[in-house]
Amino acid sequence: MMGARAGRPPVAVLLVAAYVFALFSSPGASAAEVTGRAAQGNTERISGSAGDVLEDNPVGRLKVFVYDLPSKYNKRIVTKDARCLNHMFAAEIFMHRFLLSSAVRTLNPEEADWFYAPVYTTCDLTLAGLPLPFKSPRMMRSALQFLSKKWPFWNRTDGADHFFVVPHDFGACFHYQEEKAIERGILPLLRRATLVQTFGQKNHVCLKEGSITIPPYAPPQKMQSHLIPLDTPRSIFVYFRGLFYDNGNDPEGGYYARGARASLWENFKNNPLFDISTEHPATYYEDMQRAVFCLCPLGWAPWSPRLVEAVVFGCIPVIIADDIVLPFADAIPWDEIGVFVNEEDVPRLDSILTSIPIDDILRKQRLLANPSMKKAMLFPQPAQPRDAFHQILNGLARKLPHPGSVYLQPGEKRLNWTAGPVGDMKRWK
Repeated sequence: MMGARAGRPPVAVLLVAAYVFALFSSPGASAAEVTGRAAQGNTERISGSAGDVLEDNPVGRLKVFVYDLPSKYNKRIVTKDARCLNHMFAAEIFMHRFLLSSAVRTLNPEEADWFYAPVYTTCDLTLAGLPLPFKSPRMMRSALQFLSKKWPFWNRTDGADHFFVVPHDFGACFHYQEEKAIERGILPLLRRATLVQTFGQKNHVCLKEGSITIPPYAPPQKMQSHLIPLDTPRSIFVYFRGLFYDNGNDPEGGYYARGARASLWENFKNNPLFDISTEHPATYYEDMQRAVFCLCPLGWAPWSPRLVEAVVFGCIPVIIADDIVLPFADAIPWDEIGVFVNEEDVPRLDSILTSIPIDDILRKQRLLANPSMKKAMLFPQPAQPRDAFHQILNGLARKLPHPGSVYLQPGEKRLNWTAGPVGDMKRWK
């Protein structure tokens, strides 16, 4: 099988060990630094405004009204298929649960700064566990029709003071293939709302101005259960587990990941510094904690849970996704903690990574060891201060107060309820 490695040849092991030892054995390096792990206490606070933003407390800065929608839009779907609770789109479920008991929630809609509609558009799954893209926009339209008739608040602004969690591959474009997502565009009824989404790419039709880009869901308890001792040496230089080719949809590898993953495999499958494979071992999380660099290439979409896993496990993320907009970019200094490699430069990845100065690597590791950095990437249950839930609220709070242009004049309408693909007009349920 492509990428399957039963074990490294002894020569390869020696080469990796020699390289990592040389990398971390520069004059003046402390014992903790030589291991390549930022030990507990060996952390660095994020400097400047980003560090302040990361540690902001949103409580008292905004009030959110949560619509009580019929359970067919949310809870009943989870009851039907509990896989939704563990997949990478689950932020929509846990954000709802968080808000129901959050101190920012108000039961009086007249005093609300923001309105939130809990619609689980990624929870109607195929047998393979993928969201059904043709159902999601119909479901959202149905929910909007319901709330706009039952409450007056949507009609005051055509949704401009509402926010929605849309964690699809391409957000509210509601499709997993980029060409079709671009063709669809953002669901017309959501074009005045604030979208909280995992997808982020500059100058892309599926990312509207003012959206809040968030990390995908990765199970905090599961990652916690795989932690290894902090002083474990980072003996793997570059690590990646995942597809290089999508044989079912793009067997040649030129379209999937825009060819970047195929290039990774063809250039580095035999490079002893690169531990890359299609196999997903039981020790996946432990291996990331033993690695210096973790590759985070685009797939069908530019984002993936690997970014979250790399940050949580202190592995320097190598981001290969041109023009990506990363989660909470105003709070997390991605340029300082990660390495950005253009897709066209993948063939030079080995020389790019081996040329990074040791001091830069150690500083990135110290920043990654900051607990605030890790918390911001996770949706824990129960919620914790400065976690991803609170970063979303901080993003919403920074948009306040709403400008006067948000509110419509009596009888004024900005949205066209009949716009969009004909299939979207079909009745949902």
